[in-house]
Amino acid sequence: MKSAKLDAKETNADDDASRLIDARIKELSDWRGETLARVRALIKQAEPAVIEEWKWRGVPVWSHAGIICTGETYKNYVKLTFAKGAALDDPSGLFNSSLDGNTRRAIDIHETDKINEKALQALIRAAAAMNASKAKK
Repeated sequence: MKSAKLDAKETNADDDASRLIDARIKELSDWRGETLARVRALIKQAEPAVIEEWKWRGVPVWSHAGIICTGETYKNYVKLTFAKGAALDDPSGLFNSSLDGNTRRAIDIHETDKINEKALQALIRAAAAMNASKAKK
């Protein structure tokens, strides 16, 4: 779901991106907005140095030395796509979408799903650490 107001501006500036993500959450005004707000908070707690971006005409992106994940909203779910998810260990089995790809993995969160916050934060930290280790090379 994209609005013309939000599509009009694409930015990489953290403050502008944060405002656009705030607006998207408010615009949704339902369980999807609440879910996006919750995963956003979990991402920021797991990786305090995360940078918020707004890319591809309306997709929230969280980065640290590269993209950690994106947060897309659809009619029936919120999708967190991890840019390098295929390379991450997922002992809790959070990844439930995009499992056939060589690079990405995603978590589709539906309205009645309970978020395993501890496992999600572990994935966020692992993705940020992987990005940082590759950036040093």
